[in-house]
Order: sequence, then structure tokens, then C-alpha cells
Amino acid sequence: MSSTLGSQSSVAFPVTCATRGAELTENSVLVLCPPDCTRGRVPVFGTGIYASVSTVCGAAVHRGLLGPSGGPVRVHKQKGQINYVSSYAHGIQSQALARWTASFTKKPVKKTSAKKPPTGGNKDCQMDIAMVIDSSNNIGQRRFNLQKNFVAKLAAMLRVGQTGPRVGLIQASDSPRTEFLLSNFTQPKELLFAIKELAYLGGDTNTGKAIMHTAESFFTQENGGRRGHPRVMMVLIDGWPSDDLEQAAMLARESGINVFLVSVAKPAPEELSMVRDKDFTRKAVCKDNGFFTYSIPSWFSTTKHVKPLSQRLCALDSLLCSKTCYNSVNIGFLIDGSSSVGDGNFQLVLDFLAGIARSFDISDVGARIGAVQFTYDQRLEFGLYDHSTKDDAINALKRISYMSGGTATGGAISYATQNLFRRTGPGRNFLIVVTDGQSYDDVMRPAAAAQKQGITMFSVGVAWAPLDDLRAMASEPKDGHTFFTREFTGLADFVPPLVRGICRDFTENN
Repeated sequence: MSSTLGSQSSVAFPVTCATRGAELTENSVLVLCPPDCTRGRVPVFGTGIYASVSTVCGAAVHRGLLGPSGGPVRVHKQKGQINYVSSYAHGIQSQALARWTASFTKKPVKKTSAKKPPTGGNKDCQMDIAMVIDSSNNIGQRRFNLQKNFVAKLAAMLRVGQTGPRVGLIQASDSPRTEFLLSNFTQPKELLFAIKELAYLGGDTNTGKAIMHTAESFFTQENGGRRGHPRVMMVLIDGWPSDDLEQAAMLARESGINVFLVSVAKPAPEELSMVRDKDFTRKAVCKDNGFFTYSIPSWFSTTKHVKPLSQRLCALDSLLCSKTCYNSVNIGFLIDGSSSVGDGNFQLVLDFLAGIARSFDISDVGARIGAVQFTYDQRLEFGLYDHSTKDDAINALKRISYMSGGTATGGAISYATQNLFRRTGPGRNFLIVVTDGQSYDDVMRPAAAAQKQGITMFSVGVAWAPLDDLRAMASEPKDGHTFFTREFTGLADFVPPLVRGICRDFTENN
């Protein structure tokens, strides 16, 4: 261990799980332990004060200063002593030792707000990203190391964090090997260390197997996948694959995973005869539109490609494979609060709308809901971007207080068009109008104006709501966008067909 460990005492120096206290040359040094130092053989001698033959990271876990994810810890050297005591703590059994020439103690790193690294991450890139890298004989050790450097720079540019992107990694070889999951590293420094420690495997370029393995299990919630967050799989390949990609890629698409294929050093014309499927790139990606394929001429010229590739991985509106109606729509509820509705029935309306909301993946990167209540006047109860979780949005919906008054549905449609749907998205904006009576103003022109702005309208009438008004407000085809029930208790039956109608319209328009 070089003396650099002491000269940069304010910066944690990466060590391995096998690094022993005797290898540290300075009296006090800050080290960065990798994750999973409880696995394998990590000899520890002593309790509290450890013999210098002990592994520093194993001793830190034994002392309770580090968990399985690793992290920084300060090591202080001490004189040798007699009778190092054995004990079992935090999953590690330390051993007794009669005497040793040197010792060390551990101290936690003080967390100060001034020096604490940012943990939020890049909020504009809230993706779950699986990086599938090439570890085959085809790439070789030297280019494998260049690949690691490229992946590390890309990961640094993405800026992982609790509220930003998460990154996991799989190596493609004879058989795929998951190196770390999406939830293992939420700090950039830890992630970069894990990438640096990757070992080259060799073997065939079975990229199809690696894509299949990743699509089947990598993005589950148990493995750190976040509900409502777009799933991205970036596949790096040197040359060409040894196996078929088509079936694996089809599963990935059907699972809502956006597969990018980054091809480095494409096969030369004289090598094409060895390529099993010359269309492998086109078949592998989410969509063959040019966006999901990226070509880099050589591993020696990757740096300039880091930024443009990271921008593609984070381009939410272009990730076509993760866009379903359940995680992509904006739904506005336009709620009649007139006197004829009454308190009890108003609660039934809110229950009905909450049932619709529960069907969608509401999040800050997923579906959104907002609500306007109207009488003669209009009241914005909450906007599409006010609540970023399903629970918060539904609770806000249930807390809406009943206004009571007249009925001016046309003016309310114009108000909702201007105040709810400020951001446009083709085939993504939906307005559901719930009313129980005749409007005192014109509804046809405001509804036509809303639809001209790309808002799909569903009208739901109860009791005395005129069918002519309901059909005038509804989008085409009228029969598929108009609902009516005599009783407020019948509203609950409309939840499934309304959700199906929204998804049908979204699919047709996207």
C-alpha cells in the first residue's frame, strides 16, 4: 500500500476486502471499503483493538462501522499488545491471538453537512439502467479494461442517487453473470469502485443469453427495480454476438424494457461471413428507428461518446418501450360540485375517481392526475404536477371539499384546458367530466377547443344530465367516450371500461 494513503487523508482511498492493517503505511488513514466484505475469508483478530494482521474492512464490519454496502472508515495504527480477544459481531467471528507486533483501531467517518456528498442524484434521469457489458474472448483483456473505463465515465455522467438513476451491471460471456444490482450502489463513488473491481471472464459472446437473463429477473422490485420508473438496458458488444438475440429482445420489449445496443468495432467486410445474423443490431433494440442503436468505431475513442449516449439513456419521452397507458397518461378530473349533487353523492363521485386513479402508476416519472371542481365558478383542487406518488394523489382527491352552487360545465372545460394541461403530449392528455345536470352555458365549443389541443374527453353523466350535452362533450367515437347512470351508486361500474378506454386511445395514438 503506497504512502498516498496518508497524503490524501481527507479523501477515502479505495482498498480491497483482503487489505490488512499491516499494509497501511501511515498512522491515520481514511480508506474506502468495497461492498460484500462479509463474504469469503476476511481474517479478523481481536475486538475493538485489532491485530494488524487483520483485514481492515472485515474489522470495520465486525466493529459495526460498516454494513454490507461498504463505505469509508478511518484506521488508526497502535502499538502491539498481548491477548487479542475473540468475539462474534455483525456476521463476523474474530479470532483470539496471544500476541502481535502492531494493532489498529477503527473510527467512523464524521458526517458533516458541509462535506457530505450529494445523495439525490440526477433528478432529470430517474431511470433504472442495466448495463450489459462484453466479457468474451472476442474483446480480450486490454479492450475489456478500456470498456470498464468507458462504463465508469458513463456512470459518472449519469449521476446515480436515491432520486436519480440507478445502475446495475451484468457481464455477458458463456453464461451471464450479475455483478451488482440496481439497489447496491446509490453513491457515485461506490458505483465507480465496483466498476473498477470487475474481473474479465472470457468465453463466448452470448449476448442473447445475457439479455434474456436481464429481462427475466433483473428489474424486479426484489432486485431494486422501482415501480413506475422507466427500465433501460444498455448492451455493449465488441464485434458481433455468438448467439441469437431476437427472442431475448422480444421478451425485453414485451416487459417494457428499452434496449439500447452500443456496437464497438463493427465487423469488417472480410469478417461478415463469420457473423451469424447480420441484422442482430436491428433485432436487438427496443425500436429500429436509429435512436436505440449507437456505434463507436473503436475502444480508443470512446470519451467523446459519453455525453451523447448518457443523454439518450435519460431521454424520457423517447423511451418508447416503457411507455404504456398506465405510466404515461395525464388525467384531469372535472368534478361537478353543484347543489343538486349533495354531500353524500359527492363522496361517491370522489370514490369513483379514486378507483380510476388506482389503476395507473402515478409517480413523478409516470402517470399524473389533477382535479378541478366547478359550479358557476371553478376551483383548481390540485394540478398534474402537485403530487408525485399514487398515495399522495389519491389522498388529495379524497380531501376535496364540496362547493355547492350552480352548473357551468362549458366554462369549467375551458378552465381545465388552460390550467391543468399546460404541457402537451400527443395522445397523453385525458379529461373526465362528471356531472349530474344541465349546463347553464354552452359545452360544445369549449369541448371542441379542448380536443383540438390534443385532450381526449370522456363524459360521465348521472341522474338528470342530458345525453345531448354528454355526447357533445365526448371525443369520437361518441359511444366509446360517453357514460350514463341513473344512480350515483352506479358510477363504480364505469371504472374498468373507462380505464380500458383510456388505454385504447393511448395505444392508438402512440
